Amino acid sequence: MTQYGIFRGVRTSYRKSGEGKDVILLHGWGQNMQMMEQIEHHLCTMFSVWNLDFPGFGESDLPPEPWGVSDYEDFLADFIVQNHIENPILIAHSFGCRVAIRYAADHPSEVRKMCLTGAAGIKPKPTEKQKMKTSLYKAGKWFLKITGQTKKLEELQNRSGSEDYRNAKGVMRPTFVKVVNDDVSPILNKVVCPVLLVWGEYDTAVPLEMGRQMEREMPEAGLAIFEGDDHFAYWHQPERFNRVLDIFLKEDHA
Repeated sequence: MTQYGIFRGVRTSYRKSGEGKDVILLHGWGQNMQMMEQIEHHLCTMFSVWNLDFPGFGESDLPPEPWGVSDYEDFLADFIVQNHIENPILIAHSFGCRVAIRYAADHPSEVRKMCLTGAAGIKPKPTEKQKMKTSLYKAGKWFLKITGQTKKLEELQNRSGSEDYRNAKGVMRPTFVKVVNDDVSPILNKVVCPVLLVWGEYDTAVPLEMGRQMEREMPEAGLAIFEGDDHFAYWHQPERFNRVLDIFLKEDHA
């Protein structure tokens, strides 16, 4: 049954299922707790599973101002404290992995384990073409803003950027910009808990090389590759994903 609580000032929807050691599920950008249900239903026979909608997604309210990853980390910390969660296992996809990584790096003794799939967080180096495109966009945006051409400015923003950026509305658009510009690379070596990385071989949103980098730089990380799959490998192959989870978590069952 869905519950509601106020965490870091935002009314948040979440669900708790099962009994045992605590597991928290953290969905990706533009998604909600439904995308983590297959994991929730599998693990709730062995664990206390917390499945939530991040602020700005699902049935949770919007953040009061543009948030960055550190704000979502503070939100997660408040969620954990208020619900008396101890040494959670974090299971995250894409954007949720950014939050999980930052929380684990800042709370090294408080995270039991993590499973990160299609983990966003490493900022790729832009190509020269991308740099030029960004410069032209910023110049156009500046010109339209100072000349008061509000409608044209909105049109420019709506046809620029990624699909996630274009789909974001209101406070979530600057939130998206903050999130995608956050780089967790400098703190990967501070994530000292055991980490299972699950990657689709042909992930174009977060290329496999980023998974390999995380495996190299996190002290206790291992990488499982789902051949022929993409950014949503965990969703496309739920039975396989859950079997891999079972092996990773076999010592933690209730």
